[in-house]
Amino acid sequence: MKSITLHVTGMTCGGCVKSVTRVLEELNGVEKAVVTLDDGKAVITFDESAVSIPQLIETIEDAGFDATE
Repeated sequence: MKSITLHVTGMTCGGCVKSVTRVLEELNGVEKAVVTLDDGKAVITFDESAVSIPQLIETIEDAGFDATE
């Protein structure tokens, strides 16, 4: 398992945090996602053989937020 921290912008409330957490944890290969509103970060533990970093970023963007490494 690998862990990465992505910077997420556009979140304004706890509902946003829940949305980002949910879409990430629904991805095949993601073991855990910890998303925080205060610092705008998502710490994701994932299996590199099942999901890539660009896929993680695209998933967050598809949910309506911006994400960068």
